[in-house]
Amino acid sequence: MTAPDGVVPRCEGWTIVPKLTLCVVDGPGEHGLVVPALAAPVFDGTEGSSGPGDMADWCADAEQVGGVIVLSLDRLPEVLDWARLLGSGTTRGGFLPSLT
Repeated sequence: MTAPDGVVPRCEGWTIVPKLTLCVVDGPGEHGLVVPALAAPVFDGTEGSSGPGDMADWCADAEQVGGVIVLSLDRLPEVLDWARLLGSGTTRGGFLPSLT
C-alpha cells in the first residue's frame, strides 16, 4: 500500500463495525474476521504520540470520522513511523468505512 500525498487508499468491499468489546471486519464474499477489541492494540495519534490509546476513545473517533485505517503488518514496530508504514509499498490495508 502507498499513500501518495498522504491520501490513504480505501479498501473496496471491506467495512468495519468498531465496538468496545468486538470489532467486526467484513470483506467481500466470505472474507472477514472478528477482533476481540479489548485485547487489540490502539495507539494515541494525537500530537505526534505513538503511545497506547484507549479503546473507547478509538471507537468514538471511528464513529465520528466514519471509519478506520486498518493495516496488516508482519509485526508491530516499536516506533510508529506513519510515513514509512504508508509509503513502503509493503503494508497491506487502508481505510475501512464504518457501518455504524
